Amino acid sequence: MIAKHYKEMLNGKSVIRELFGYATERAKEIGEENVFNFSLGNPSVPVCDEFTKALIELLEKEDPIKLHGYSPTLGIPAVKKIVAKSLQKRYDLPYTEEEIFMTSGAAGAIAHAVRAVTCKGEEVLTFAPFFPEYAPYVNSTGGVLRIVPANTKTFQINFEKLEEMINLNTAAILVNSPNNPSGIVYSTDTIKKLTNILHRKAKEYGHDIYIISDEPYREIVFEGVDLPCISKHYDNTIVCYSFSKSLSLPGERIGYIAVNPNCKDAKLLIQMCGQISRGIGHNCPSSLMQYGVAKVIDKTSDVSVYEINCNILYEELVKLGFEVVKPDGTFYIFPKALEEDANLFSEKAKKYDLMLVPGDSFGCPGYFRIAYCVPTEKVKRSLKAFKKFVETEYPNR
Repeated sequence: MIAKHYKEMLNGKSVIRELFGYATERAKEIGEENVFNFSLGNPSVPVCDEFTKALIELLEKEDPIKLHGYSPTLGIPAVKKIVAKSLQKRYDLPYTEEEIFMTSGAAGAIAHAVRAVTCKGEEVLTFAPFFPEYAPYVNSTGGVLRIVPANTKTFQINFEKLEEMINLNTAAILVNSPNNPSGIVYSTDTIKKLTNILHRKAKEYGHDIYIISDEPYREIVFEGVDLPCISKHYDNTIVCYSFSKSLSLPGERIGYIAVNPNCKDAKLLIQMCGQISRGIGHNCPSSLMQYGVAKVIDKTSDVSVYEINCNILYEELVKLGFEVVKPDGTFYIFPKALEEDANLFSEKAKKYDLMLVPGDSFGCPGYFRIAYCVPTEKVKRSLKAFKKFVETEYPNR
């Protein structure tokens, strides 16, 4: 008998992936340069030269058994020490290798973190707009994901709704800042207000409430934007990090969990992650990739292009009459559609070879996401398509 749960999931395939597939087929017909594919958050800048050189040096000089052998269950100790030292220096928190667990990207990190701090039937709250894959990430663990409705004026946290929804069964809060899809960074005031609520509620309910902080866009923050370190404000924080965006390494699937060393169960949670791996077949990320990122732990690719792309699109969208909150970082922007149904809006955009993701699956009907991680020249060329789309389909806007 086949698994009913996963069969039913076929009815809810990723809208992003399906749109990306359509764009790929369309490119075969008219040429990739003529398709403005803003669907998938795939970094458009190359990995930094230092990483390539580090890999070459490792492959040429290190023992191949070491590079290609199994990693220890919790990750390579020498790599974990480097990660901990980097975090310690950056955030002035006493991380050691015992608070670090190497993972297959941020997705692998979240899979472990949710299982570590929730029991079957307990709730994880997250804030719209949110990354759609959070639903299978959480619900497949036996936990229950609940969505706090968006504050669409700012895309900061909707605290009124959070106060209504948090309850005795809340085990964790899943936070994503800088945020996919809005590009917004939660301000220091927002984080302080959130943590004050969690301290109060944890005391009221008599149990810990964890923050799981999903941080793959941590390095893509625009000029002048304050990005607060959540772990500095809340001891029970589990950071889920990926090098996919900062180093442009999404295909390598490499990241880590960092449990706040001030969390009373920090070392226990890391040990538990090794046991969680046994149940989900994680079995450690590539040894070569662990050694590779350790060589460039504080480096990034040239992510400055994303702010350039953001400014170009934001200015044009405003001119065309869109309501849009300007991003603070990432490579996403999340405008309000020009009609109530963003699915119809996005379907019409396809006629102009604009691939725009409707916001329903992000928990924000009526909005749409643009992933502007494409070459700047293509962003500039897309402006004519946007203008033609809006003037043709919405002449009375």
